[in-house]
Amino acid sequence: MSRKEKVVVGMSGGVDSSVAALLLKQQGYDVVGLFMKNWEDDDDDEYCSTRQDLVDVVSVADVLGIDLEVVNFSKEYKDRVFAEFLREYEAGRTPNPDILCNSEIKFRAFLDHALALGADRIATGHYAQVREWTNDGRTEFQLLKAEDGTKDQSYFLYRLNQAQLSKTLFPLGGLYKREVRKMAEAAGLHVFDKKDSTGICFIGERPFREFLSRYLPAKPGEIRTLEGDKVIGQHQGLMHHTIGQRKGLLIGGLKGNQDEAGEHDAWYVAQKDVAKNVLYVVQSHDHPALLKDRLFATELSWVSGRDPRTHWVYTAKPRYRTPDAPCEIDALADGRAEIAFAQPQWAVTPGQSVVIYESKVCLGGGIIA
Repeated sequence: MSRKEKVVVGMSGGVDSSVAALLLKQQGYDVVGLFMKNWEDDDDDEYCSTRQDLVDVVSVADVLGIDLEVVNFSKEYKDRVFAEFLREYEAGRTPNPDILCNSEIKFRAFLDHALALGADRIATGHYAQVREWTNDGRTEFQLLKAEDGTKDQSYFLYRLNQAQLSKTLFPLGGLYKREVRKMAEAAGLHVFDKKDSTGICFIGERPFREFLSRYLPAKPGEIRTLEGDKVIGQHQGLMHHTIGQRKGLLIGGLKGNQDEAGEHDAWYVAQKDVAKNVLYVVQSHDHPALLKDRLFATELSWVSGRDPRTHWVYTAKPRYRTPDAPCEIDALADGRAEIAFAQPQWAVTPGQSVVIYESKVCLGGGIIA
């Protein structure tokens, strides 16, 4: 190259993005770190780690000898991600804000900003891979699962398109988390043992019920049994509950069905009636109402820009932590997909994303309707 390729790395203050920057620097790229501030409403309370994260990023950038920029995307986050997040909860669904945050902030607002800075590409600490692939004379960029299956984040990236992937590097895609921490320690990065963030994208780890109540009014209503339609309790708002939920129903002392050992089965959320503001529950983890052999998805997004084949064997994740499940796409029409599973799936939840794979290749997916 006549000049070093310039890569702007999204740095969060964690070990993953820090090692991503480290590896790119070692590979000879002109690396610039960029710290995104995307939440301002209460960034001075105990649950927001923005200040400490920035301190960590500054320290890492100093050790690596790279320039660092701080940019505020809080308006974009509130308009493009958080507003939709609230609309979905208000409608009784359970959204996944991390997916929208990736497509709208980390790979749109951030990418646009980086290109304006003169970057050739961007990079993040996500565990995923990009492969340039030529098929029938057509070159495309494929999104692949990471080598570390326990950390793979391709599920959260399924909305990325060809333009975004063509400008993106995932330096950690071929590594295992234990290797990443060792690399950070060997390079003298103090974040090598920093715990992983598990909170909502950019909002942090906080009591979720109390947080949500700040923005949406509570609408108490009845908890009823799906079988028999009997009132057995009160909920404080459908937004606080999701399909398959067991804890937090406050009906644990209510006796019901017993198993062979004489133990009473736990209650699980099976259905939400938004129009009547009723939460329906069933007993037993394996109740038929919690098992679905097909689903409908909307807001479809395909990485290649082309629809996949129908009636073809794929695998799918109807939520992040579920194992890949064999399936086929029965129909694709009017922006909707009907997906049938070989085996019934537990707690399929409206608002969550179903993501389709062909082997290690993430094809895309949609929102469960």
